[in-house]
Formats: sequence, C-alpha cells, structure tokens
Amino acid sequence: MGVAYKAVQWNRQKFVYDIILLSTVVFYLFCFEGISLQFSSDLDLKGIWIRAFGSAAFILLHVILSIGPLSRLSAKFLPLLYNRRHMGVTMFILALLHARDALAWYHDFGNLEPIVSLFVSNTHYADFVRFPFEALGGVALVILFLMAATSHDFWLTNLTAPVWKALHMGVYLAYGLLVGHVVLGALETNTHPFLTLAVGVGFVWIVGIHLMTSLREAQKDGAPLFGKPAKAQVDADGFVHVGSVQDIPENRAKIAVIAGERVAIFKYDGQISAISNVCQHQNGPLGEGKVVDGCITCPWHGYQYLPDSGISPPPFTEKIPTFNVKLQGDQILVSAKPNLPGTPVVPAVIGQV
Repeated sequence: MGVAYKAVQWNRQKFVYDIILLSTVVFYLFCFEGISLQFSSDLDLKGIWIRAFGSAAFILLHVILSIGPLSRLSAKFLPLLYNRRHMGVTMFILALLHARDALAWYHDFGNLEPIVSLFVSNTHYADFVRFPFEALGGVALVILFLMAATSHDFWLTNLTAPVWKALHMGVYLAYGLLVGHVVLGALETNTHPFLTLAVGVGFVWIVGIHLMTSLREAQKDGAPLFGKPAKAQVDADGFVHVGSVQDIPENRAKIAVIAGERVAIFKYDGQISAISNVCQHQNGPLGEGKVVDGCITCPWHGYQYLPDSGISPPPFTEKIPTFNVKLQGDQILVSAKPNLPGTPVVPAVIGQV
C-alpha cells in the first residue's frame, strides 16, 4: 500500500514459491514431450512443444481460477492467493510461446502476415465445427497480455482499485474463449475424445467450485438459496441490530449484511466501530482481519485502516466508508446508511450508558 510506486520487496517465501512454480512447469513440459514421443508417432517435435506450451498454460489457468474460491473455502490456500500474480504472468508466457510457435508453424509460409493469416485464412465463422478456433485463442491472448502487463501494484495504484479489478475480471472472458479454442480445435484436429472430455471436466470444476463458494458466502450472509434475501429491520433512527458485544472477540470483527452491503463491526480497546468490509487494495475481506497496532489490517495483503475513520495511517491515503454505530446495553446497532469514505465516527464505548 502507499501513495507512490514502490518496488516489490522479495523475500524467502517468494523465492521458494517461484522456484516451485517454475520447476513444476519445466517438469510438466519435459514429461509431456517424453510421453508424446513415446505414444504419438504422428507428431513431430515442433508440434509436441506447441501442444506442451498450450496445455501447460491452460492447466495453469485452471489452477489460477481455482485459487480464489479455494481460499474462501479454506485459509490453507491463502499463501497461493498472495502469490497468484506470478502464476498469472507465467501462464501468459506459456500461452505466448504456444502462440509464437503455432503462428510460425501454421501461418508463416503464405503471402499474408502470420497474425493477419490467423484471422482470415479460415473464414467459416458461421460454421460451428469448422469455426476458426485459432482466432479465439488470439483474442484471449490479448486479454491475458493486458492482465500480465498490469499485474504489478504500480498499475493497481495508478488505475485505481475498481478499474484494475474490472480489467482483471477479464480473465473469465479469456477462459471462455480458451475453452472454445481448445474444444473446437480438438473437434477439428483430433479424433480421440480425451481432450474434449478433459476440457469438459475442467469447465465443470471451475463452474462448480465458484457456485459452491457463492452458496457458502450466501449462507454466511444469512441469505436464502433462492429468492431475495430478507430485508434487515431498520429502526426509526435508521439503525440495524447486528448482534451482541459478546459475539465479537477482542481486536476482531463480526461481518453483517446491511442494505445489501457487508459491514465489518470491530471490537477493540473497549470500543465498537463499523466500516465497509471491502479493502481498497483488491477487495479483501477486512472483517476477516484483525486490529494490529491500532489499525484494522486486511488479511490478504496487510493494507491498514484506522477503525474510527476508515483512513489509512499516514503517509497513505486510502479511504473506505464508515458507519455510525451505537450500543443499547450490550446490543450493537449500526446505521443502515454508510458515511462517505474517510468520514470520522465516534466509536461506541462498551459499558457506557
């Protein structure tokens, strides 16, 4: 976090993570080559490496898309979440190598530039079976490039968190394009159904784990599986009852859904404060963090906010919305209307009449 660009600080964990990641990729590539040479006599070495790079990138994309939901289901996966960007850049490099070799192999011997040939050599855009699947891969590669090029915190700071987050949600569009790229490519070039079945299993896994996570999050929010959630009861002063002081451990929070938004209600130093549950960095769940050195600390990347104002401590400038809060005995009531980001709010003092 910060008001200006600051280079990423490498540490032992990051080095170990990258070594494991790169070793696994190299191991997969050479295993793919060895197995293909053993069992696929119709493929030359160039064709094998095109498929090795492509399949490695596609498998890695499945891993990347699984990390977010898995981290919501179990904290054991959070270390992967912290380092997911390196995996994304590695995946893009593998996809780029696949595209480079495929262009050189299939489109480098005609009168057209290889990239032009990629999009115009097959014009059966209205035919499902003969659809130019390579074009889908080309569009997906452009999206993955934009994501890899803006993966650093420099771009997160300068594009602002909402724009950066929206841009990187493009990974789901890229995934859809690549599913089409692989399935249609398999239909046109392979007679064995294994590849199509494998892509289907991967697609079901990605959709399934996202649905499972969504259902669990809805359950935590107390929302029904089907239909609209029940509206919180708002009193005459515009406050919502969210529970008891005893529900919240010291320096921790309880998350409540108020007016459709998650609010993190923290207990610390004999006081109660309420802020938005969404971190400005990467939308991390602040309510799952804790108070460290007087600041609410995001569990994902350590961004911090003062509990009574939602402002990051100097010299940082991030701000999140705050909520007015009051106590009736030991019962906590939070305003249904958020304050503007960074608005100071007097904490409710526990035990004060």
